[in-house]
This record gives sequence, structure tokens and C-alpha cells, in this order.
Amino acid sequence: MAAARRRPPNIVFVLADDLGWTDLGCFGSSFYRTPNIDRLAQQGMRFTSAYAACPVCSPTRASILTGKYPARLHLTDWIPGRTPPGVRMRLPDWTPHLPLSEVTIPEALKPAGYVSASIGKWHLGDEEFYPEKQGFDFNFGGCHLGATPGYFYPYKIPNIRTGKSGEYLTDRLTDEALAFIENSKSRPFFLYLAHYAVHTPIEAKPEMAARYRPRVRPGQAHSHPEYAAMIESVDESVGRVLRKLEQLGIASDTIVVFTSDNGGVVGRRHITSNEPLREEKSTLYEGGIRVPLIVRWPGVVKPAAVSDVPVSSVDHLPTLAEAAGVPGPSSVDGVSLMPLLKQQAGLERDAIYWHYPHYNFHQPLIPTRPCGAIRKGDCKLIEFYEDGFVELYNLREDIGERKNLARALPDQAAELRRDLDTWRKSVGAQMPIAAPETYDRAKTEEWMRDRFQRQSERGGER
Repeated sequence: MAAARRRPPNIVFVLADDLGWTDLGCFGSSFYRTPNIDRLAQQGMRFTSAYAACPVCSPTRASILTGKYPARLHLTDWIPGRTPPGVRMRLPDWTPHLPLSEVTIPEALKPAGYVSASIGKWHLGDEEFYPEKQGFDFNFGGCHLGATPGYFYPYKIPNIRTGKSGEYLTDRLTDEALAFIENSKSRPFFLYLAHYAVHTPIEAKPEMAARYRPRVRPGQAHSHPEYAAMIESVDESVGRVLRKLEQLGIASDTIVVFTSDNGGVVGRRHITSNEPLREEKSTLYEGGIRVPLIVRWPGVVKPAAVSDVPVSSVDHLPTLAEAAGVPGPSSVDGVSLMPLLKQQAGLERDAIYWHYPHYNFHQPLIPTRPCGAIRKGDCKLIEFYEDGFVELYNLREDIGERKNLARALPDQAAELRRDLDTWRKSVGAQMPIAAPETYDRAKTEEWMRDRFQRQSERGGER
């Protein structure tokens, strides 16, 4: 009699929002307390050159769920986006939702008997594109919103209608996640736990934030007590999930992934710091796209493993499909990370790409203009679409992207630029078009002043 086929592994995918590359103890912070996530890293593999496929949330989330670059999906900005008047280029007619025709992780896993839940932030379209329409069996808290109006109940999130006074959103999402794990323990499950934290508004449990204030010192890179407390709440969530897996005796049969959707927000209030990386969320500099990534898979991934191989958020679907023993979609841009997880080989991939054909005035001092980027080996090139200006960096020697080598190495810059253009054409990337007839710098600057004045009045960046 043939041996029974082994049940595929459970999968828990924890996605933080706007968590920077150095916002964890295991990624270098001495201010933020993240003992549970640090322990997860000690039990699994920490990726030090992991990237989000976009510097803003919705496109990266779409890339995680489909394994495709945002450029191919034509979902290239946060939904619904925001374009100031008077800019130099007319933006493409992009897609402000994740099309139902795309195969998502839960749909790919369904043939293997998985039950799937999306708990937390969705931000991939209006109600007709909610998680229930994209292969998930259960949805809690996922809607069109890109941020919660508040972290304390009532949250004003459309499909969270019950709660207790003083209840904290990160805790409530974790409660729902634990209930799903408990109810699904008898069959393989996929849990997509997408926290609204640590996205603005910066609201933490007062007693937790108070513990950080005595630790603030002049000149610290990380020094925001409320933000630190928000990170600690996410860490507590991870700890609760890991303990539930252990209590149910299924920890050894469960893959746990932890990552972020883009780089951290610094802002005018110095919410966090991405040093030594340059800039922050909404830019294609490392501070906007390099993110923490940890994968734990007992019996497969060796404890305390570290990989510096560049990987992307498009790699999650093919990796999880292979782990589950299903073929997955036939056309994806990502590659399976299994050779790295098993420490058997490298990846057969030449480069990683980004395409952001939008304006993003997330912060007044670093407005992002339409651009694209390629990382090939240690070299990274950024091309700005308004004027074709390029910047070239060697990330191994200059992780902070301070020395533009484009003039010193013109042949290499030209080669990478050609590769980036070839890739754009191969995925059908939509390009912005020059619109000199509508360019009005004074109108753009007036819009910026008005927007940031309104931000100040309501207490922070959104």
C-alpha cells in the first residue's frame, strides 16, 4: 500500500505597512523592541536585500498576491493615487484595482485543499474586488481603505462593526487571526495577516509609548516613542501567532513569512529613519523599496540563516506554490526562493525591476517624479522619465546611494538603461507622456503648500 501523501504546510504571511528596513532589532535597531520577530529570524532565514516591487502599498500588495510586477498589471500607484496640477507629464490610464482575472495565492493553493483568510488591510479596489472575490474564504477588515481612520475602536473600517471600547486594531486583527488558525487546524491553511500598522495615523497604546520616552537620546536615528510602540504591538502580534501554532502542535508544519510593503516613512516629524539607506517611502532609492524579510520553515530552512541575494515581492507566489506542491500560474515575473531557503543554489535571474510612472508628493522635500529602476548584481540604475536623467550606484560599496557613477561609467549606465527599457516593453509598461502645455510650476507649488498645511492641521502625514 502506497504511503499517504504528506499534508502540505500551513502558511502564515504577515505583512506590515510602511515598516522600514532597519525598524526591527534583527535588522539593526537598538531602540525598537521586537523580541518575537527577532526570535523568528533566529529560527529561520533573514533576507538582507529584499525589495518591495513598488515604493507604495497597493502595487506591492498586488505583486505579492499575483507574482507579477505592477508594470505588467498596470496597477502602478497606491489606490486611488493623487496627482498634483501643473506637472510636466500626463500619467497613463492605470488600473486602480487588482483585476479578478489574475490568479492570486489563495486561488493557486485551492487545488491542494487550502482554506484561506485575509485579515487586515486590503487596499486593492472597491467592494467588487475585495478578498472574497479574489479567492479568500474569509475576510476581516479588508476593504478599499489604505489606512485606518484610527487605531482605537471604533475604527471606522466598513466591515469591522463590533468591538470594545479601547480595543486596539493590531490586537483585534490578531484575535481574528488566532480564531482562524484554531478553526482551520485540521486542514492546510493560508493566513494573510496584513496589519494596518505601522501606517499613519501614529497612534499607540499610551502605556506602551510611555516606556520608550525615557530611552530617547539626542541624535538617535530611531527616537519616536509612539511609532516604537506601534512596532512593538506588531511584534506582540507575531508572538501571539507563533505561540498559537506551538500550542496547537502545528508550528513544525507551518511556513511563516514576515515582511513590509515598502520602506519606512520619515516625514517632517521624523517618524523613523531608514539610515544608512537613502530617502523613504514613495521613492525608488533604497529607503523606499528595501524591506525586511524573514522566512521560517522548520525542517527546511536552517536556523539563523542569512541571505544577501536580491529578492523581490514578486517571488512570494512562486515560492509558496512550490512549497505547497502546486504548479501555480503559468506566467509570473517572480522566481521561487526555494534554492535560497534550502541553501542549495542561487537564483537564475539577472535583474530586478521597478516602474513608477507617477508623481508622489508624499513629503514636500522629496517629491517623486515618474521614474524606473533596475538592480543587476551590485549595480542599480534609476531613470527619471521627465528628462531622461539617470543615476548609477554600486550598492555593495555605496548602500546609501551618495555617489552617482553615471558619468564615470557611461557604458555601464547605457547598458542598464537599455535593459530597463527592454524590460518595460516586455511587460507592456505604461509610460507617462510629456505635457508641456499644462506645465505650471507655480500651480504645483501652491497645491503642495495647501496639502501640507491641511496635513499639519490634522496632525500628520497621510
